[in-house]
Formats: sequence, structure tokens, C-alpha cells
Amino acid sequence: MSIPAANETAQTLARQLSDVAREAPPQTVQAAARLLDAATERSGLDRFFAAVVDALVRFAQESDENALADHPSGDDALLHLLDRPELLADLVPRDPLAPARLRGLALKRQLLAAEGGVVSAQNMGAALGISRQAVDKRRRAGTLIGLSLGRRGYAYPVWQVDLEGLPDILAELRGLDPWTQDAFMLAPNRWLDGASPLDALRHGNRDGVLTAARQYGDQIAS
Repeated sequence: MSIPAANETAQTLARQLSDVAREAPPQTVQAAARLLDAATERSGLDRFFAAVVDALVRFAQESDENALADHPSGDDALLHLLDRPELLADLVPRDPLAPARLRGLALKRQLLAAEGGVVSAQNMGAALGISRQAVDKRRRAGTLIGLSLGRRGYAYPVWQVDLEGLPDILAELRGLDPWTQDAFMLAPNRWLDGASPLDALRHGNRDGVLTAARQYGDQIAS
């Protein structure tokens, strides 16, 4: 295809997309824009995004409208839909890692909502009585957990506020990414008789949590 022909095709596609955007519900346009932003920001997942969208389109075309109405709305809708066997069967041939990626998305959703949820750096600073810049400094130093949300910055779990001994625990987990550190703090731990490190630390069992963090770090490293 010549360059003028290619430009003409691109312009035609742009006009078609513009026409669709004008007729589509605003929430649909906003969702599509957010998807394009995410795909641009995390190019390593572009095939996964494409496979998910393609599978959802086929599912919508082949499903009864009343069945679709039973699904939840909001942020949990995608994970709920993609848990359906027929959608996974459509995704896996195109992306064998799709089930693992979806489990990771579900886990991150759970971590962001757990123990009171998360707040921005500014709100975390207000809760701790320090500036937003000081919060960023603590995150970079590894004494405060900040969960990366890509272009949206960092989310800070509120359970960290006024939790004595946390910097010492995070020092033992320094080689792990913040999402893994957060998961460690919230999950039941066999070295703490099934209690979570967070609960154990709240009850003053700093030494026990330190031991569990060392064991956990060694286990992950091996």
C-alpha cells in the first residue's frame, strides 16, 4: 500500500471511530480510552488485552442479554466474567498465561481492598503527620509499602498507620516487591500459628514476625 493510500485508510478509520464514539454511551467511551491507556503504558501485556477484548466481544455476541444483566458492574465485572469456563477456553489458546494473569489481577484487587483499603501519598502523609514528600521518601527507603498503580502513582495500605515495628519487618523483606510484602503481611502464616503477620505485630509479637519474615524471604529466594 502506498503512503497516500495508507494515510487515507487511517483517516477513514479515525472518522469511523469518531462516529462510533459519538453514538456510544459515555461510560463505554471512557472504558475504551482507559483500556488504550493501559495497553500503551504496559506494552508487554498488549496481546493479553487484545485477547481479553476479543473474547469478551464474542461472549457478548453469543450470550443472551438477560444473562449478561446478571453480572456485577464496576471493577469486579471483568474478573467475574473472565472466571467463566467458556471465556477462559477462548483465552488460553491465545495466551497460555491468561489464567495466571487473571489470578494476579484478582489478588491485587483483594490486597487493595483489605484492612481498610489504600490511600494516596497525600492522605497517608496526613494520617502519619508528615508531608507527601516524606511519604515518598519512606517508600523509596523501603520503610513504607507503596503499591504501584502505573500512571496513577502509588497506593498506600492504611493498615501501616501507627504500626510499630513495621520498618524492621520490611527490612527483612527488602528483596521482595511491595505487592509481595503486602501479601505477606496480610496472609495467614504457618510460622505464626496461622495468624497473619499484621495481627501478630498488632499484638506485640515483633520477634515472631521478624522470624516469619526471614523464613519467608529465604523461601522465596530459594
